[in-house]
Amino acid sequence: MAIYVVMEPPGRSESVDATFVRDGFAWLGFLVPPLWLAWHRLWVEAALAFVAMGLLSMLGERLGQETAGSLLSLLVMLFVGLEGQGLRIAALRRRGWHEWGVVEADRLDDADVRYALEADAQSDEQPTVQRIVPDAAHARPAQMGLALGLNHIPGKP
Repeated sequence: MAIYVVMEPPGRSESVDATFVRDGFAWLGFLVPPLWLAWHRLWVEAALAFVAMGLLSMLGERLGQETAGSLLSLLVMLFVGLEGQGLRIAALRRRGWHEWGVVEADRLDDADVRYALEADAQSDEQPTVQRIVPDAAHARPAQMGLALGLNHIPGKP
């Protein structure tokens, strides 16, 4: 089963759906990193991957080590394949999206159904019983004076 991270847009409305980001290796991100990053609107990351791969290839060619340059470019490809989905999640967070949670499903359609059922169940739950015990922050008296040593008694100067 795959794990999907559910990201909800800022100002959640019914017309905008959540985005599901599959946690795992991105094969297209590995094969064509700049194109995959640009497809997911990660423009800065796409430009950096393109420049890094180009510089590493040119450096290997200039030093007469074409194989080493290709292997270094392969490291960039591996990084995008492994961390591409994390880069997508980070970009959504920068845009104001928040993480709703994680859904485990075989396919994206199943993940969407599970998310819809869980979101409806959470919206239906309302606290019907009020708290009997008050919040502890309101029960503490304000500290008065300076406390030195172990003999300080709260509420007494």
